[in-house]
Amino acid sequence: MTSSALICSMPAVGHVGPLLVVAAELQRRGWDVRLLTGARYRAVVEATGIRFLSLPPEADTLDDIGMDGDERERGLATINRGVERAFVEPAAPAASVLERILRDEPADVVLHDMTFLGVQTLFARPRSQRPLTVMCGITAAGFSSRDAPPYGLGLTPLRQPLLNRLRNRALGVTAKAVLRPVHRSLDRFLADVGAPRLNGAFFMDVLSRSDLLAHFTVEEFEYPRSDAPTHLRFYGPMPTASARPIPAPDWFDDLDPRLPLVHVTQGTVANTDYSEVILPTLTALADLPVQVAVTTGGRPVDTLPPLPANAFAASYLPYDELLARTSVLVTNGGYGGLHHAMRHGVPIVIAGDSEDKVETSARVHYAGVGVNLRTGRPTPDAMRSAVRRILADPRYAANARRIGQAIAVAPGAAGLVDDIEALLSPRS
Repeated sequence: MTSSALICSMPAVGHVGPLLVVAAELQRRGWDVRLLTGARYRAVVEATGIRFLSLPPEADTLDDIGMDGDERERGLATINRGVERAFVEPAAPAASVLERILRDEPADVVLHDMTFLGVQTLFARPRSQRPLTVMCGITAAGFSSRDAPPYGLGLTPLRQPLLNRLRNRALGVTAKAVLRPVHRSLDRFLADVGAPRLNGAFFMDVLSRSDLLAHFTVEEFEYPRSDAPTHLRFYGPMPTASARPIPAPDWFDDLDPRLPLVHVTQGTVANTDYSEVILPTLTALADLPVQVAVTTGGRPVDTLPPLPANAFAASYLPYDELLARTSVLVTNGGYGGLHHAMRHGVPIVIAGDSEDKVETSARVHYAGVGVNLRTGRPTPDAMRSAVRRILADPRYAANARRIGQAIAVAPGAAGLVDDIEALLSPRS
């Protein structure tokens, strides 16, 4: 009999893309695969031959948050009102449609990105009465640990083990108090669907209820946790291919190979305000002996401010070819982009303080692969100092290459599907 998988993704590019990689591997092995996400992703899902299922409008909201003229929420506001609005409020309608889909057509396994809280409805019943569940970690891990600070604070573990654990214990108490609104909101949703309530646990710990915790990174880019869940596995990033090859711009071959190349991007989502990262970078590096390659993430190039003489721009660039020539990546911290850079051994200057970027920024610093500017709006002076620091210290590139080597041998989507099939095997 054909095995069946239902994949649930919140409607955002950085969520749908990695899950489509897993969907394609399942389909390649003969699985019947459906993907539940926002309506605007219908075309990209169906182009892969995967069956598309649409979230109800009440749950199809993530893409529009921050795009309606409001300032993106930052810091603790992101974890409180931000998480409530982006992930908890859509959970009930998502849970309802998930239950209906499985009632009409059961699945052997439900895979869900870590922010798709609607899956919690499945934990209202015992394992024998629900599908296998696989959480797909599309950004930094947030499980509570005595060895790591609570998720959302953007803090790194201390190097002294005893002091680290004492600090983390105190921070855990403080975080639950400060983040009481999101804990209460999530608890109400869990009670409404009959799932186990938090009972004092940190809100991110609901993710550990899934049968397999599949993180899309390598262990070298996560905090060490001696008490990590036993069902946590690292599969490496799920690289997404462009729908069509991206040609190199005319100026690409004119770049001077004797000069360092700095690539700056704000990704494809948070790219509407160039004053956040791109403009400070252009200003900071205008008189340095470097070249700067700018991508606008799909926006027209003429929306950029005037470029200095050492800068070149394109809406998109052929990333593998670009990163092979890049000395430093300057970014606001998208998880996929960070891994793409490290795959090529490129060190990073990261400037992100919204959404999950405080956590990805902290990991860049902890892993020694770059400089964390600890703000989403760096000054030109701070940017200039960070780029010069990386160019002068070869340890950053060495650490990026070390993690890149781990990425190169990670099991990827094939390893994840191997493990899913093993868990479903009668011998498991």
